[in-house]
Amino acid sequence: MTTLLSLLHRLASDLHLMLRRPARMQYAALCYRMLKKTGEPEILLITSRDTGRWVIPKGWPMQGKRAHEVAEREAYEEAGVKGKIQKTSLGFYTYQKRMDHGLQISCRVQVHALEVEDFCKNFPEKGARRLEWVNCQEAAKRVAEPSLKELILDFGKRMSARGAQSPRAANG
Repeated sequence: MTTLLSLLHRLASDLHLMLRRPARMQYAALCYRMLKKTGEPEILLITSRDTGRWVIPKGWPMQGKRAHEVAEREAYEEAGVKGKIQKTSLGFYTYQKRMDHGLQISCRVQVHALEVEDFCKNFPEKGARRLEWVNCQEAAKRVAEPSLKELILDFGKRMSARGAQSPRAANG
C-alpha cells in the first residue's frame, strides 16, 4: 500500500511539473536620479494599482518594441517620467502575479535603468498610483521581491561608487 501511495505521489508531482508553465516575461524600468549634493542615486517607486504595494514600472512585451523600449514606455505610462534608458539590462527578478480571475502566474522581469530627465504633468495612469522618490536602501526595504531588493542595492552601490556616471559605466 505504501509503495502504491509513493508511486501516486511521484506521479502527481511529475504531472505538476509537466503542466507547470514557464515564467512569463515582463520588462521594467528602474527609474533613478542622482542627487547633486551627495552624488547618491534616488529610486522612483510607484504603488501597484491592485494591492498598493511598492513596485517599479513594468509591463508585458509589446509587438515591434525591444525590451528596453517597453520598459521606457511603462515608465512614462505608469509614472509619467522620461529619460535615458539603458539598452543593457541590470538583471532580472521574479514574482507571482495574481491575474484577474485569481490564478497566480510566475513572472520573470528584465530590468533596465532609466535616468529620469523629465516629468510629465499628464500621463495615462496619473492618479491611479502613488509615486515616491527614495534612496536605494529605503527602496529595497519597500519592495517585496528579494531579487528586486538585491538588484536595487547592487545598483545603488555601483552608482554611489562612481558618482554621477551612467549605469553603463557602472556596469563595467
